[in-house]
Amino acid sequence: MLDQTDVFHPVATSPPPRQIPSRADHPAPRLNIAQQSTPLSTNKFYANFFLGAQNQGVWTHPYSLTWSKGTQNAKSWGMAVSHIDANQRVFGPKNSNIPGSPSQYYINPVAIHSIILSAVELGSSTVLTTDSLLAFSANANLFPQAGSLSKITFPLVQGMGFVTGIYSNLQPAIQSNVFFRSASSAAASASGIFKYQITLEDGKSWLLYAIPYNGQDPQLTLVSNTLLRGISNWSGFIQVAKNPAGSSGEYTYDNAAGVYPEGVSLTASTFSQTGTYRFQWHKAGLTSNNPPQLMMFALPHHVESFTGPTPFAKTDLRLQTTTKGVATAVIADLWTLVEGNLPVDMGFAPWNSSLPQGSRSARTLSPGAVNIINTVAAAEIKQDMNDQTNLDSMYFSGKALSKFAALIYAVHEMCGEPDLARLGLGQLKIAFARFATNQQVHPLVYDSAWKGVVSSGAYTTGDALQDFGNTYYNDHHFHYGYFIHAAAVIAYLDPQWLQLNKEWVNMLVRDAANPSSSDPYFPFSRMFDWYHGHSWAKGLFESADSKDEESSSEDAFFAYAIKMWGRVTGDRSMEARGNLMLSILARTLRNYFLIQEGNPNHPSEFVANKVTGVLFENKVDATTYFGTNLEYVHGIHMLPLLPYAGLTRSRAFVSQEWSAFFDPANRAAPDPASSVRGGWKGIIYANLALVDPKKSWDFFAQRDFDMSWIDGGASRTWYLAWAAGLGGAP
Repeated sequence: MLDQTDVFHPVATSPPPRQIPSRADHPAPRLNIAQQSTPLSTNKFYANFFLGAQNQGVWTHPYSLTWSKGTQNAKSWGMAVSHIDANQRVFGPKNSNIPGSPSQYYINPVAIHSIILSAVELGSSTVLTTDSLLAFSANANLFPQAGSLSKITFPLVQGMGFVTGIYSNLQPAIQSNVFFRSASSAAASASGIFKYQITLEDGKSWLLYAIPYNGQDPQLTLVSNTLLRGISNWSGFIQVAKNPAGSSGEYTYDNAAGVYPEGVSLTASTFSQTGTYRFQWHKAGLTSNNPPQLMMFALPHHVESFTGPTPFAKTDLRLQTTTKGVATAVIADLWTLVEGNLPVDMGFAPWNSSLPQGSRSARTLSPGAVNIINTVAAAEIKQDMNDQTNLDSMYFSGKALSKFAALIYAVHEMCGEPDLARLGLGQLKIAFARFATNQQVHPLVYDSAWKGVVSSGAYTTGDALQDFGNTYYNDHHFHYGYFIHAAAVIAYLDPQWLQLNKEWVNMLVRDAANPSSSDPYFPFSRMFDWYHGHSWAKGLFESADSKDEESSSEDAFFAYAIKMWGRVTGDRSMEARGNLMLSILARTLRNYFLIQEGNPNHPSEFVANKVTGVLFENKVDATTYFGTNLEYVHGIHMLPLLPYAGLTRSRAFVSQEWSAFFDPANRAAPDPASSVRGGWKGIIYANLALVDPKKSWDFFAQRDFDMSWIDGGASRTWYLAWAAGLGGAP
């Protein structure tokens, strides 16, 4: 009998394996972070507030917050609030080589400090601290000086409807670098709230609500075009919000004022092919009001997934976000979202989403295809696995292990050659053991300062970007996903291997995707952002445009890897979590990363790029961190071509992308696949199998195939099995 599966059951709560040494001297300082009992989140939206100069923005969507630090017209030391409308975006140069001539990038201007929540006491001695750093929330605090008992606390929660500043015995100073045109008091909708209507010189309307703890009127007075000042020794909280909707928007804000979120509890479960997840918002303020209405903003993919009573809690109030379309205000303490048709039948074999449930995995190939694949595999399986995996990079080592795992699976399960597969499997286990015993070039260490497992590379070389910044928590889902996938294949083919290696592989899962706050060694969901519905790759590096992600496909691959590791280890919760993450990613990639014609979430000037390249919280740039070639920009969202791609890369998108960019038959294609060089050529033709498996098969089966077309994370054997399994072989 089927029952619900909790997707957030702990993987483990024990220390990392004893072969992983611990050290407390991580090179990134914990800057003004209060002590907390739970592990710190390193890759979350608020990280700029404890990195570098602490003056880069933090995006809660649709607002962003920045510590002013005495800059601009108002010379404020308070917390600046910004909101950018679509017509304020700045576009990069047009790429005339691409059909439609899209702009290479769009960026939202920073440092437009519309409203600044400050206090007269804040000045050059002001200190910014953070506390309660969790997956979806944190507190930022401004003290007039270190050790002060007075402060302003800003509860930061993704999607918050107001920006709230909690004042403790200070004289409020509401400032603007855009300049006040007018500021006047107005009647509030509830007792205990003092309301102000503000118009700035850019013509934008804002609302301010002041809620004193003792009922005392803050008496905010317009002193100048940059300062609205209140009374001294005031305690309470002040909320601000931008109102683009006139009286109807003001009515909505009025009914939600006085309540703010402090955090959220996330729960999720699966039942059969359906996954459900819920955000239970924790609220504070005037919660005794009847009813205390909490306003939060939902992103487009949330609205698509709302179920139960949640759709009826939507309002007509909408605000533009920086890179995620238009957000919708929702009045509810609980959101319920659903994903149907989970890929529960997806396994290690090629998987076709267009086929009926239960018949979407292809393990049986024609005799002719098997003969061709086995001939290729006999040569590839003899490659030096030790040489290809013994590298100074967890990323490239993992890619090589994963490619050999897929090759061996294809030989064993799809081509019926267990002896040949056994030969490769033995070598693969030897190569994997180097990492499981921590004998690689840069061994892993457990960082007890930030609480995670990182490469020792930056410790020994002094290069923060060694191995793409792994030591600083960059890209852990990209790096560790390849090891987890390889381990899942090995354990599937040799179950006895599992027990000797399970703890080490689980450690990688816990580092990148710990599902439980009861695990004291790793933060909850370091990489995957359950609010945004995808991961952020940037770790402990400050950034003017905040967090970003380049490879959406490797993000989905990680979810697939933990799904399959959960399956082979019998961890139903992990497998269910992987299935749910994959379904959410299929939705968010369609909305935000893989851009089909008519996409409403990116400006029309950008849509013809088809992919985001690198998506930041504040900009989107159709490039990569390693080059601007179109095969790079698109290929980084394709690799590795494994079963999950049949879910996350829709046939409609792949067809549009191929036709516009890579089809040799299209004379207007800017980067015909036939002209692409190196391993990117193989990636592009393997991706083609999702819509034209015969053409893909013919490419990889050609008699004079050039092996330089296969990159270091793939094999010709797997690409042939992939195309054949999707229906391309004769």
